[in-house]
Amino acid sequence: MGKSGFVTLAGRPNVGKSTLINRLVGDKIAITSPRPQTTRNRIVGVLNGDDFQVALIDTPGVGKHGSKLARSLANVAVKASHDSDILLFISDGRASDPDGDRSVLGRLKSSAPKTILAINKIDLVKKGRLLEQIERFNAFGCFDEIIPVSAKTGENVDKLIELIRERLPEGPLYYPAGIKTDQPEVFIIGEIIREKAIFNLQNELPYSLAVIVDAVEDRSSGLTAVAASIFVERQSQKGIVIGKKGSMLKKIGAAARMELEARLKTKVFLDLAVKVKEKWTSDSRSISDFGYGLKE
Repeated sequence: MGKSGFVTLAGRPNVGKSTLINRLVGDKIAITSPRPQTTRNRIVGVLNGDDFQVALIDTPGVGKHGSKLARSLANVAVKASHDSDILLFISDGRASDPDGDRSVLGRLKSSAPKTILAINKIDLVKKGRLLEQIERFNAFGCFDEIIPVSAKTGENVDKLIELIRERLPEGPLYYPAGIKTDQPEVFIIGEIIREKAIFNLQNELPYSLAVIVDAVEDRSSGLTAVAASIFVERQSQKGIVIGKKGSMLKKIGAAARMELEARLKTKVFLDLAVKVKEKWTSDSRSISDFGYGLKE
């Protein structure tokens, strides 16, 4: 019997959790952006080695309580960390606020028997600054290992994998060999569309966006037809997403279609609609209907 287990990636928003899980898995299973609340779901990425399997759980960033949506997303991370064999806590090496990490770690580190700290974005940090970061985290006294990494360049990621492997319990494979995520393709399609909307829209609007994939149809002509709805929470936001004469929606659609065609290896016809769900980020039922937060 080999080794296997569940590892939760957690930390504050925008520390690079999704970029790191994509790097570890070797595929884009989680979207990324510079904005908080980009990750809204508990996404499992599967890393298979010669004698081990790791179920890597990407979680929303844990920050200030904020809206009902933000609280729901934070609860996803807390629950996942409590259910895992290893907590992989990720910090931004450029950050200068240790109390923020300490506060988040206090919410997360409850029952996970082992905790590894990955100080991310070291490609953007000077060596002296990095040593200071390691020293202050050592003072926390709660990490089994501390390792500086760069999810962007891959620096030290192999060493991180070995640290995880060494600490895995013996167990069976939880997922079939070769699988990279527990999420269906339709989920990733919706997330790619939301990612392109986030990148193209400004201000607070990205926090109000949700995407539902209404249909995916493989046609005999070698074309995949995708119909999806982009939801906002105010009527005034609908016009922003559509843009003048549909310009913004076309821009979002073109960017999403390009990535979808590369991923699906087929031509894609993408039909996007923009809809309003009033104040959905403040409504528990709507948050659940969009697939966010913990399922009751």
